[in-house]
Amino acid sequence: MQIQVNTGHNVEGHEEFSGQVKTKIEDALNRFSKHVTRVEVHISDENSDKGGMNDKRCLMEARLEGRQPIAVTHQAESLNLAVQGAIDKLKNVIESTLDRLNNH
Repeated sequence: MQIQVNTGHNVEGHEEFSGQVKTKIEDALNRFSKHVTRVEVHISDENSDKGGMNDKRCLMEARLEGRQPIAVTHQAESLNLAVQGAIDKLKNVIESTLDRLNNH
């Protein structure tokens, strides 16, 4: 499973943060690794210098073998919460997609 993390220019410490995000995704999606070929992550701070509630955004797109890509997004007040929310959503969508495939 390939994981590519893209951060907006307003995200500080993007190299170290990207490594942490990859580790979180690998841990969360490990049991689906034979089905997931690639995960693309886009992390941004929607209104950087102004601040505000839920202005951090994480979009994740997973590509499952032989299926259309699955995309989820989550917004929160911190980058970590935005990433974790998107991971949780992606995990649930992949799980339900694979369950539906197995039940047919």
